[in-house]
Amino acid sequence: MSNFSDIGFDINTEEEFQDLLEKTYHESTIIKVNDGAYAVYADESGAELWIQLNDQQECIGANPHYKGKSRRKVCLTAVVSRPENPLDGGFHAWAEPAESQNPQSGLYPFVFDVPDFKTLDSFSFPADAEIQLTAFAQDVQRYDNEAAFEAAQTAEPKFAVQSFIPSGLFSSDEEGKPSAPEAFGFFTGVIKQVEGRQNKLTGQIFYVLLVDTLGGEIDVVADAGFFEKAPVVNEIIQVECWLSGQLINPAS
Repeated sequence: MSNFSDIGFDINTEEEFQDLLEKTYHESTIIKVNDGAYAVYADESGAELWIQLNDQQECIGANPHYKGKSRRKVCLTAVVSRPENPLDGGFHAWAEPAESQNPQSGLYPFVFDVPDFKTLDSFSFPADAEIQLTAFAQDVQRYDNEAAFEAAQTAEPKFAVQSFIPSGLFSSDEEGKPSAPEAFGFFTGVIKQVEGRQNKLTGQIFYVLLVDTLGGEIDVVADAGFFEKAPVVNEIIQVECWLSGQLINPAS
């Protein structure tokens, strides 16, 4: 299971990845930016593939995204650059700030990657924003209700039913030195909506969950292989994930 299979693109080899890029590229919309272009494939299921092209129209990368229903207020504090790829990037932000342009009035800091990063204009920080945030599941635990969740917590520290740990802020290199922050999180929340979706291109099934957690809603996308039975509204879910977000109506 992978970030790609979380939205129905189950690829296991380099050849399968190349085949996916070829199929989606010819049905994509081209968005030209500095340093190249994005070729954006938008599946009817809501799954998206952002293929990255350099100035020579060569593929240099591809990121999945899912355009979900979540909306949350954040205060952006810095750009997170990815020097290894000029079309990658994201933001450092604080969740649910209580005061305008005061990031530390928020609940916690975190980092999210942005598939259309190079389409955005420069920001003056701090900057209040509304975002749509998708969590691509890397590990999932489910509990029937709050009592079952509480009973399962036998180790310290224990987590609240709504909690968020910005695990990507604690990244380190092979020598244990701090490295650039990554867009990873670990959170617990309550499932508010459940949808089974079928990727039209591949026919593969995946789940889309709207989860209420500390700091607001998150769209969770997950490979069907994570679940022995379909998730249910009001279950408690704990997710380890990669975070991909987009700004809603960014300033131009």
